[in-house]
Amino acid sequence: MKKFIKTLKWILVSILILVVGLYILGYGYIFKGIQVVYLTGHTTAFIDDYPYFDNRTIETSTPQPWKLSDQYNSVSASKKLEEINDELGTVAFLIIKDGKIWYENYAENYSKTSKTNSFSVAKSFTVSLLFKAIQEGYITSIDQPITDFFPEFKGKFASQCTVGDLASMSSGLNWNEQYYSPFSMTAKSYYDNNIRTLIKSLAIEDQPGQSFKYLSGNTQLLGMIIEKATHKSLSEYLSQSFWRPLGMNDFGLWQLDSAESGMEKSYCCIATNARNFAKLGQLYLQNGWWNGQQLIEDKFVKKATHPRFEESPQYGYGFWLSDYKDKHIFAMRGILGQYVIGIPKDDLLIVRLGHHRSPNRINYFPKDFYVYIDEAYGMLASEFTDSTFSFIK
Repeated sequence: MKKFIKTLKWILVSILILVVGLYILGYGYIFKGIQVVYLTGHTTAFIDDYPYFDNRTIETSTPQPWKLSDQYNSVSASKKLEEINDELGTVAFLIIKDGKIWYENYAENYSKTSKTNSFSVAKSFTVSLLFKAIQEGYITSIDQPITDFFPEFKGKFASQCTVGDLASMSSGLNWNEQYYSPFSMTAKSYYDNNIRTLIKSLAIEDQPGQSFKYLSGNTQLLGMIIEKATHKSLSEYLSQSFWRPLGMNDFGLWQLDSAESGMEKSYCCIATNARNFAKLGQLYLQNGWWNGQQLIEDKFVKKATHPRFEESPQYGYGFWLSDYKDKHIFAMRGILGQYVIGIPKDDLLIVRLGHHRSPNRINYFPKDFYVYIDEAYGMLASEFTDSTFSFIK
């Protein structure tokens, strides 16, 4: 018994030393990660994790319901779409044609008002707020240096980095984009309680504006700049700029680092539903116009949805890009297969939310991205036969 007690004390002391050590070294957030992920039966962030964090409400006003197509849900999902939806845990799938919902399906008790985590789909919202801040004079242009807002920002090239470099993922920021290490910057930004401290510890170490490199830290710094320029929280500014004008059907939630710090995770983590995510995509399909009002100038829509760098055709400003099947395609995209896919030529929007994405990639996208497009076109082909709508064969 004495030996057992001695061993137990040694284990408890070791655990205490480990805990204290992790906090001293700045890794105390790992315990938050354990609580949110492993103690809930998951292995990584998941679509319903937002209640485990502090959130700020994105207020709505008068909802503007989506119009339904005359052929609404007249066509069933294809066999291949059903199979991939079952395999990857799709919880919402919408096809919106000519601004009307043509097909809509939910699974696992999710519905048109169910909130799930956007993950990096939020980057498109944050960059849209940048465009709005420029239009409203809070920020002079995409060429305004970040040091106008944070003159203390470190790095040899800090004064050369612009808000446009952040939005186009070409800042030269020394952020390490890893998703599965508990010691990574991405994990720290997700689970720690003061993301501002993390971002201000970084530096612009490489020449900005030269090439594309996807870094979530870019969008987080951009969010901090928008907050400082507008003197409004991102949630308040999003509500004012888009949530209310687009007539979202419900309030949204934007995840914070903590209630005390109060900084939205601008690189991710807006919780809302598929119909609401779709509205930002539809706004871009409509060149920034909504109900007779131009919410985003068409020059910004064009900039967002076309590549900045010829050698990196997969990204513009806050949006992923593809030329699949010779279509010009833009996409809002999250890590677990959250997609809002816009195809301007056919006035088509495809929205998919779910638990997983395909582990296999083709070019710059997971394989399931292409399947959703192919199957949506295949389903539409049974209804639209006129020559004005060019289908993927």
